[in-house]
Amino acid sequence: MNPHFAMSLAEYFTYPYPARTGISVLLPALIFFALGSGVAEAHEVQPSEAKNNSPPVIISAPESLRNLLKTHFQLPAEPVVDDIARATFMRRARQEISELLATEGYFTPALTLQSTPDETPVLEVAPGPRALITEVRIEFKGDLAVDAPERRARIESLRAAWPLRAGDPFRSPAWEEAKAALISSVSRDDYAAAVIDESKAEVDPVSARVRLLVIVDSGPVFHYGNIVIKGLNRYDPKLVNNLAPFKAGDPYRRDQLQAFQTKLQNLAQFGSALVSVEPDVAAHQAAPVEVTLSETQSQRISFGGGYSSNTGARGEINYGNHNFLGRALRFSSLLRLEQKRQSLAMAVDSLPNRAGRWFSLGAGIDRTTIEDLDTLREKVALNRNQLVGKTETRIGINWQREDRDPKGGLHQTNQTLVLDGQLRYRSVDDALFPRDGSVIEFRIGGGSKQLLSDQSFLRTYYRHQYWYPVGKRDVLFLRGEAGYTFADSRFGIPQEYLFRAGGIQSVRGYDFQSLGVQEGQAIVGGTAMVSGTIEYNHWLTREWGAAVFTDAGDAADSLHRLHLAVGYGGGIRWRSPVGPLALDLARGQRDGKLRLHFSIAVAF
Repeated sequence: MNPHFAMSLAEYFTYPYPARTGISVLLPALIFFALGSGVAEAHEVQPSEAKNNSPPVIISAPESLRNLLKTHFQLPAEPVVDDIARATFMRRARQEISELLATEGYFTPALTLQSTPDETPVLEVAPGPRALITEVRIEFKGDLAVDAPERRARIESLRAAWPLRAGDPFRSPAWEEAKAALISSVSRDDYAAAVIDESKAEVDPVSARVRLLVIVDSGPVFHYGNIVIKGLNRYDPKLVNNLAPFKAGDPYRRDQLQAFQTKLQNLAQFGSALVSVEPDVAAHQAAPVEVTLSETQSQRISFGGGYSSNTGARGEINYGNHNFLGRALRFSSLLRLEQKRQSLAMAVDSLPNRAGRWFSLGAGIDRTTIEDLDTLREKVALNRNQLVGKTETRIGINWQREDRDPKGGLHQTNQTLVLDGQLRYRSVDDALFPRDGSVIEFRIGGGSKQLLSDQSFLRTYYRHQYWYPVGKRDVLFLRGEAGYTFADSRFGIPQEYLFRAGGIQSVRGYDFQSLGVQEGQAIVGGTAMVSGTIEYNHWLTREWGAAVFTDAGDAADSLHRLHLAVGYGGGIRWRSPVGPLALDLARGQRDGKLRLHFSIAVAF
């Protein structure tokens, strides 16, 4: 290269910096200021301003650079009244503004200080031509540079992902971001100690051209060593080791460490978890995996209350023990008292293993009085659960005994032993206040007269909810669900495996579970059900919004007996600190009545 052709940024700026970086150390200062450090504003020329309100110096610059100068160049505190003050100010302005403009690719600015008719000095900034990138070289050292097909392919992929191309304007922030992304990509797999060995931006200010050079030293391939646990007092180390998605000797993968950390953070036993590997080249063949944990209290009691137009006012008590029997089992219990429903439930869950699988054993008793149907249910269940990514599956066997007493109908006691399976896929941007994404659920289960069941049946159920963002705030919500129970008769089948509709999260404009099969004066579950929702939410602020909706659905003893009941209306939405609140007023088309639907829950 012609030694007279290029001048590095380190040579161009006033202060001496190491030639390896090729970038002024002004950049870290710029980043610091960009994160929130305010300085005195630079002002545009406004002749109409009164002289006593004018700043000591006015800056005149192209619009695209005004914010940069306003943010990072500090105007003098006092008026520039004499030649010495003007010379001092101009010396500082040329140095600082030249460095600022160089970060945006302007290397030949011209600065002049003139006066307006009211004698206010005006600093005119002409940035000159913007430098363009003419050449990019990305080189590699270390194990990644070994001539092998898989390494060559990875190098090609890294170079293809480099965002700065020949012909692009040069900007220091983009240059730094590109280098950070490159080293992050290299160190993601195998090379935990990868570093940028050299980076250089060679600038020819006369021709406004920049040549970029980056040399990455990947270092050696890292392999996992033993897991070193800190902060574990009450629990067996197996609790942590069994969740690791890798074993000693496996090659390093950053995503595995992050997944491991997430699993630990999701455990009720820990308040926080941090997983890391020290990038020590000397230990690359067996790098220790350090896990730092903070344990939570093993036992907890909480109380809650709320109201729902479905089941009325409620109060509840929760007790949890995350170290049940001293074996890190999770014990949970709930006593909930509602106007239309009272329930007591207990469950013991094992810890998830490396594959995200765990078992749960539960029992409960539940009493309801809804639409003149009284039920008392006793249930015991054993489930095998698994969570992989966004998909949760459950396969279980449960026995239940149900006493049903419809007003004016047949009083029965039914029992069944059910093999039940459920799959749920959840992909939403926010679990509490979703705006984009979907939830899909499929469930199938049944029992047989040949095995502790009063009736043979097979129940199927499908639900799909979808949130679609509209503009910056609004959301379109769609919901569809359908269910069918294959059986000779609905008699002998517990209500959990039949279907009713109506109320919140079903068909608004109708009372909770009021759409079903008429039996005496009561409404009981049928063997078929469909329902759906179209809802549009318009958010006036971040917390408050309004909605309009239409629901339709019905439940019956067969598909041809379904006659969709339509409800429509509007409501208020509130993103409350304790969760989403919805207050809806809906009209049921069948009877023309207006009904209020409301739900809120509070923990205390």
